[in-house]
Amino acid sequence: MSLLDLLLLLIVAGICGSIGQSLAGFSRAGCLGSIALGFIGALFGMWLSNLLRLPEILNVRFGALDFPIVWSIAGSALFVGVLGLLTRGRSRR
Repeated sequence: MSLLDLLLLLIVAGICGSIGQSLAGFSRAGCLGSIALGFIGALFGMWLSNLLRLPEILNVRFGALDFPIVWSIAGSALFVGVLGLLTRGRSRR
């Protein structure tokens, strides 16, 4: 994986994490948090799709790595939603 592939992967993960945050309606993370949520969402979404035997809908290939766009957004939205429920008593801005 080249440096350009890594930078593109980070940008796509950040966009997927941001979309997942906006779908869940709970956003406290900045740019780095969105990137982390995109990767966590990809892991969680792929695990959930494999568990439910759902097909891979949209993958983007960076070098030898496939990044699942749809499952990353869905997984990050679910993950952020769970985090929002766990931190319910705090003020939301």
